[in-house]
Amino acid sequence: MKKFWGFLLVIVLMTSCGEYQSLLKSNDYNLVYKKAIEYYNKGDYQRAMNLLDGVRSVFVGQAKAQNIAYYRAFCSYNMKDYQIASDLFKQFIQTYPESSFAEECLYMMGFCDYKASPKPRLDQQVTEKAIREFQLYLSRYPYSMRKDKVNTYMDEMRDKLSYKAYLSAKNYYLREHYKAAVISLQNCLKDYPGSKYREEIMYMLFVSKYQMAVNSVEDKKVERYNNAREEYYYFADEYPNSRYAADVKKMYEDIEAYLENYKFED
Repeated sequence: MKKFWGFLLVIVLMTSCGEYQSLLKSNDYNLVYKKAIEYYNKGDYQRAMNLLDGVRSVFVGQAKAQNIAYYRAFCSYNMKDYQIASDLFKQFIQTYPESSFAEECLYMMGFCDYKASPKPRLDQQVTEKAIREFQLYLSRYPYSMRKDKVNTYMDEMRDKLSYKAYLSAKNYYLREHYKAAVISLQNCLKDYPGSKYREEIMYMLFVSKYQMAVNSVEDKKVERYNNAREEYYYFADEYPNSRYAADVKKMYEDIEAYLENYKFED
């Protein structure tokens, strides 16, 4: 019995393969289109894509052209070729801006790039692109049922960007490149004021300014100690009960002791 079912499976596969090869060479374009959709509905996205590619130029300017563009984009999406899919959804919107599929395709354009977004330590151009695309989607469809979902995706990606910026700044800090750390940490606070790493970023910023003062040439020490003291006030005001409080207070006392010698009389 097992041999019978195995033999039957081979026959089915051979028949399917033969049909597909014939379709690739067929001039019956309507049949090729019909079979491409059938392959798509069966989950055979690669064959569907190949068949649609073969007839899409034939149906330019006809009603089927829109469906072909739509299915080609979803073939790429279902095959997890997310960046190609995003480009195909974009092409669809540009070609058929008034289509009933336009909203879905604009959403999918952003969603594909969201899916293609890499791990935080890697280049995040695709992540930034996905955020822009989702922002465009919400600006065009502010009352969309997908609104909450899109906002969740954008928050997730902003957190990823925030984390990457935090890692980059922390790398300077750990390597004791304090000048570069100060610039990078300040950019983190400017670009991602709501970052969940804000407390640590502000702590590292204070320490970096303090270390710049300690290791500075004499004629710049007063200015840099004052800068560090100002940073301490920002930190202490925002995080009075910080886990870094004891460490920060000790450095602040050192700053005050140094500046005590440079008080000027009125």
